[in-house]
Amino acid sequence: MADFITIERAGAVATLSLNRPELHNAFNAELIAALHAACDELRRDAALRVLLLRGNGPSFCAGADMRWMRASLDYSHAENLADAARLDAMLEALDNLPLAVVGLAHGAALGGGVGLLCCCDMVIAAEGASFGFTEARLGLLPAVIGRFVVRRIGPGHARALFVAARRFGAPRALQIGLVHEVVPEAELAAAGERAAAELLRCGPQAVAASKALVRALAELPDAEARRYAVEAIAAARTGPEGQEGLRAFLEKRAPGWSI
Repeated sequence: MADFITIERAGAVATLSLNRPELHNAFNAELIAALHAACDELRRDAALRVLLLRGNGPSFCAGADMRWMRASLDYSHAENLADAARLDAMLEALDNLPLAVVGLAHGAALGGGVGLLCCCDMVIAAEGASFGFTEARLGLLPAVIGRFVVRRIGPGHARALFVAARRFGAPRALQIGLVHEVVPEAELAAAGERAAAELLRCGPQAVAASKALVRALAELPDAEARRYAVEAIAAARTGPEGQEGLRAFLEKRAPGWSI
């Protein structure tokens, strides 16, 4: 794992860095496996509450490693299915982390790199970052990442960007909701630290439950979504974290989880 990613911990905050700088952190089978294993490791660490996701070197993640893509030319249909399923499982593991996940994008974020960002709860981009879904230029399509992308930016923007296969900058990414804040590249790390400090003021169980709530409201039929929402707030109000948070507010003090 250490060859392809690094993980650093500072209290309740972990920083996961993609670590193939010479290849702009492009995906291959090993990097996908390392990311999936890291998500499983981070999920088990009860002390962690925020994850910062970034890339070492000149780019966040420039999509697929061409050597990996070249090897897929000889894959059978079954091998391609298995390969795609491994990418999907990694993205699902990241998307379902109970931690607050902040993506820090600089340089190029293409294809699968954008897929990673769409699995983050918050994305901060450097002013010079570029994004794109360039798969159609190779006769391919952003299929596996598509469900995460459409969930983030909606089908209208996704259709235009998928079929045009052109790159776009941070202002457009901000406009369509792919990223939530744009800062000078020199300030990207500091912006991530500010975001982490803000997130640590929130109840960790509330963060995890809020992430699950958004997904449920987006995917469940209306009647089921209503029941989910009603049950979720009842559980939060009667749970120890909700009780502590309300009491702290009424008593004008910081709640026990605030760092």
